[in-house]
Amino acid sequence: MSMKKVSVSEAAEFFGVSKEAIHNRIRRGSLEVAVVDGIKMVVINPAKVTKSVRKTVVSSKASSNDERYYKLLQEQNEKLQAKVDMLEGETRSLRDQKELMLIEERKKIEAIYKEKDEQLKNILSTLSSQFMLTQPVQEKSVPDESVETVEVLVAESQEASTLISLKKYLKSSDFSAKKRVKIKARCIKKALKDERIVMVGTKVYIDPYKYDYSDLVR
Repeated sequence: MSMKKVSVSEAAEFFGVSKEAIHNRIRRGSLEVAVVDGIKMVVINPAKVTKSVRKTVVSSKASSNDERYYKLLQEQNEKLQAKVDMLEGETRSLRDQKELMLIEERKKIEAIYKEKDEQLKNILSTLSSQFMLTQPVQEKSVPDESVETVEVLVAESQEASTLISLKKYLKSSDFSAKKRVKIKARCIKKALKDERIVMVGTKVYIDPYKYDYSDLVR
């Protein structure tokens, strides 16, 4: 193919750009110029122009592929975000259900200990009546077992409305067997100096509704 010499305006039309763009290309040396009869003409090499057009087509295809890739990434990101939102919703629902279960369990425990408290009061009343009736007739010492029973009943009667056994508390809190043993030993060790812990015989009672035991069950 032979070289073509065209004016700046024709070159701009040929390349589909502005005259200023043609002048910029001339200054950068990407276009050759020749002076014909005192007029600056642009030299066009058809072979180079064809290669440049092909390069532009390839670049356009690459750009199109990039757009599809980014669009795919965006769609995948939206799907992942939807899954995250769904999982967060399920987590909130499970947490609300757990709180409701704990509230119901607490109500059941309070009802059980309230009933037990009434029974203990009746037992104490009966025992007191029997001691009052037998005391004037004969001076007889009360067996140690009866005294211990009364003390236990009194202790349980005073605290039953809020106290629960440490054993039940640990079972309801999903602690491992090894962890339960450590917590119980820790509570027994501090029972004499810690008002939060009540010892009745060998049994340990706590009041999780009134006190915080996070330092003992850590």
